[in-house]
Amino acid sequence: MGFVKEFKEFAIKGSVMDLAVGVIIGGAFGKIIDSVVKDLIMPLISAVIGSVDFSNMYVVLKGEVTANLALEDARKVPDAVIFAYGNFITVAINFFLLALAVFMLVKGINSMKRKQEEAVAPPAGPTKEEVLLTEIRDLLKK
Repeated sequence: MGFVKEFKEFAIKGSVMDLAVGVIIGGAFGKIIDSVVKDLIMPLISAVIGSVDFSNMYVVLKGEVTANLALEDARKVPDAVIFAYGNFITVAINFFLLALAVFMLVKGINSMKRKQEEAVAPPAGPTKEEVLLTEIRDLLKK
């Protein structure tokens, strides 16, 4: 029974629950960023470059591969060495946008924390009471 009780205490702790919520929200946030990259940014980039599907962008380093062959089909060609950079471009853009979004989120939270700390922080100099008490103390010393 000690193991079950100990596990229950661990699982109910606030930090574990916060972590669980963070993982769930992070997964959903990742899907939003994936959609932004796939549905909004990549079509704009492909309009400039001229390619619609980045996942099928590759260079044949060795072997005979027919032009305009899908990546999966090109990989099936015997003795072909394929440098598939298209999916990497998509993942790199996805990572950059996710990192940018997280940075902006952390920056906003830090800004809110600074404002809250400034509102709660004691005044820079001594208060009126402290000045008065210091004067009384000095007078009493004489």
